[in-house]
Amino acid sequence: MLAFKLAFKNLMGAGLRTWLNVSVLSFAFVIIVFYNGMIDGWNRQSRIDTRNWEIGDGQYWHPGYDRLDAYTINDAHQVMSDEILSDVKNKNLAPVLIAQATAYPLGRMEGVLLKGIDPEQIILKLPSDKLKPSDDHDYAIIGKRMAESAKLKMGDKLLIRWRDKNGTFDAREIEIASIFKCDVPNVDKGQIYLRLDVLQKMMGMGNEATLLVAGNGFQTRNLKNWDLKNSDFLMSDIDRIIQAKKAGGSIIEGLLLIIALIAIFDTQVLSIFRRQKEIGTYIALGMTRPQVVGIFTVEGAAYSILATLLGAAYGIPLFMLIDKLGISMKAARTTDLPVAEKIFPYYSFNLILITIIIVIISATIVSYMPARKISKMKPTDALKGKLA
Repeated sequence: MLAFKLAFKNLMGAGLRTWLNVSVLSFAFVIIVFYNGMIDGWNRQSRIDTRNWEIGDGQYWHPGYDRLDAYTINDAHQVMSDEILSDVKNKNLAPVLIAQATAYPLGRMEGVLLKGIDPEQIILKLPSDKLKPSDDHDYAIIGKRMAESAKLKMGDKLLIRWRDKNGTFDAREIEIASIFKCDVPNVDKGQIYLRLDVLQKMMGMGNEATLLVAGNGFQTRNLKNWDLKNSDFLMSDIDRIIQAKKAGGSIIEGLLLIIALIAIFDTQVLSIFRRQKEIGTYIALGMTRPQVVGIFTVEGAAYSILATLLGAAYGIPLFMLIDKLGISMKAARTTDLPVAEKIFPYYSFNLILITIIIVIISATIVSYMPARKISKMKPTDALKGKLA
């Protein structure tokens, strides 16, 4: 307790120098929490959106299907068994049939993927219920990115051409029944959604699918001739991007923290140099050298405590404002990353606690390093103001 009392008394006596160091360290503390909170918020949001719009609780793929290899699509389809159809009927599985096609919006040619989906499915957030039964023409739904790219709007008609499983080319006109807004590019860009039965008929693939999307009520198990892909596998790309962003951000965070710690280190060196007589007095009064070293070490650690309190004073209102307004990410939406127009940071208890611990330990270490010199000082030389 004596060390803490003396440390805080000395810090308050230092005046402006103390608050300059505390301000720099608090800024580093707030930036670290903010950046990691932003990345964690993006991660949570992208994972939730990807699960709701694309992957559900996992998928079953045709063994020959590879989402990164367009050449596998033509042969990646097979008949669904009675077991699978039972789960489809109970809304536990949502079959998806994928086919390549060419669209001709406004006289232009654009490669697209046709995806057949059950209009009654409830696993994905896709507005598949907008796929009306076919009358004199077929209906389709597309995402906002696809609509902007092809310059389409609701009610427009679009000519598409495809090749069925026998290699025969065919074409027909479809009507855009709905345009949905989605933050997952893989669900939106270059995708046209049709009724599953319509696409099966177009492709000559009755009762066939390319992949099956599992819902909450599905009991995960092995399905014959289907490869199970769990959420970890399907979100591996997102995880790698998040880790890369965190690694890049840690460099900036480390530099900010180092700048603050260098200021504390310089302050402690100067303090020990100027307070040699005080140090000698402490030793002469019976304090051991480790106790005196502890006083100066605690002083450095106290910077981090004050920095945490100062950072909380202006950081909490700032974080609350950001949490209310969000962070605009419109520029990032031009990429193929699953990112919303606004990101809302997520500040977990573990994030804040770990950041506080890192700041305190770092400040304590850089304060101890110059304080070690005290253990080599002779009381008589210290009282005279001379270094040992």
